[in-house]
Amino acid sequence: MEPATMDTRAPGPPLSEPIGVFDSGVGGLTVLEALRRALPGRDFLYFGDTARVPYGSKPPELVRRFAWEISGFLLRQGAVALVVACNTASSLALADLERLGVPVFGVIDPAVAEAVRYRHVGVIGTRATVASRAYQRRLEADDRRVWALATPLFVPIVEEGLWNDGVAELVARHYLDAAPADLEALILGCTHYPYLKPLLQRLRPGLHLIDSAEPTARAVARSLPTGQGEGRVVHYVSGDPEAYRALAARLGVRAEDVRKVELGEL
Repeated sequence: MEPATMDTRAPGPPLSEPIGVFDSGVGGLTVLEALRRALPGRDFLYFGDTARVPYGSKPPELVRRFAWEISGFLLRQGAVALVVACNTASSLALADLERLGVPVFGVIDPAVAEAVRYRHVGVIGTRATVASRAYQRRLEADDRRVWALATPLFVPIVEEGLWNDGVAELVARHYLDAAPADLEALILGCTHYPYLKPLLQRLRPGLHLIDSAEPTARAVARSLPTGQGEGRVVHYVSGDPEAYRALAARLGVRAEDVRKVELGEL
């Protein structure tokens, strides 16, 4: 891999030792915002692979290739650490990325650390995440009862901005009807899913919903210095920048510096 260099196309001063964060689309913005709260003195690079979302229905070897390509791109832009803000990529590619020589953080272990407080834990996620058994193995090793279900329709619902639409409720009811009545906690095993939290909580009041954003941010903050940046973020997308900026705004994220990356650049 070539030495990391800052992108000279960037307006304004270079970022200060930015942390690279990536996801298949907009879901990882939940993790990015938690990281910004936990580390206000750090700058960030965020990559949303919006041209190739979703990852959960793709073959594992393809997801590993995407994760490797994006990580290399972020390192070339100057990233000094990587946060894989995608459950599918975390479950399939984290071991590969740990060979890159920079700190690499996934989103699975921090969520599991929260979930082991409960005896009966559910996991919902993409087909690839659930099939990998990344969550189930860790929870079962702690002697927890585990129920898991692939819920792939939630990703396009969020990517299309439909989390408050009636279709989201129909899909959520369909999925939650399969959950055991005595379930205590539910891991939202995809970083897109936190945008559905109000809906899921309304349908299953009393169920503890666990997403990886805050625990992942705490884990990163414990491991990395506070930094000397200004809290700046550069967003890279493989799809349409304007569509990304508009959807980010609907999600409450102000994405000012959004740059298009052609897949051939990865």
